[in-house]
Amino acid sequence: MSANSFLGVFGKSPFKALETHIDIAKSASELLVPFFEAVFDTDWTKAESLRKEISEREREADTIKRELRIQLPKGIFLPVDRADLLELIVQQDKIANKSKDIAGRVIGRELPIPQTLREEFFTYLNRCIDAVRVSAKAINELDELLETGFKGREVEIVEKIISQIDSIEEDTDKMQISLRFSVRQHETELSPIDAMFLYDVIEWVGDLADRAESVGGRLELLLAR
Repeated sequence: MSANSFLGVFGKSPFKALETHIDIAKSASELLVPFFEAVFDTDWTKAESLRKEISEREREADTIKRELRIQLPKGIFLPVDRADLLELIVQQDKIANKSKDIAGRVIGRELPIPQTLREEFFTYLNRCIDAVRVSAKAINELDELLETGFKGREVEIVEKIISQIDSIEEDTDKMQISLRFSVRQHETELSPIDAMFLYDVIEWVGDLADRAESVGGRLELLLAR
């Protein structure tokens, strides 16, 4: 894809690519909800199908990241530093990567999760995905930021959105501690290796919120410059 055709796909600036990319990463993380529903139901055929969907979204996101990194013309005028833009999409891409890794880890072992943890687990999972959704909302304000020259009220709106990500991430930290404690109460229902894998999966789910916070942090740095 040439530089001209790349910008032709995503408009007059690469911000469209960033917005498309974060939406794909978000959709990959959201697929973890039906994926884990299938896991709790031990419907491994459905879970595998959803894992493949998540992997496909990750590949789509990776393609956009690669094209942006390779094809973004160095000479094009941008209101922000090119390196900051590229680092931002790297952080976004980690959301899609982590979603794929979580699904792959669970499927690879057909990891059993005690039904008694179902409600608490989904509360935690959805809160982590909330952080991703809010980070996507912030990135999708880039067009408006461009129109205002990265100044004025629009910057304040984005900064408030970023603060929401931080607040959600704090929630997920507390939820993770509680969920890990709950797992301890049910370790006897699991083999030692399954218990270890489950603790890892819980941590990786929390990484979704951490990666979303990193996206917010990179966007905040971009605004500051």
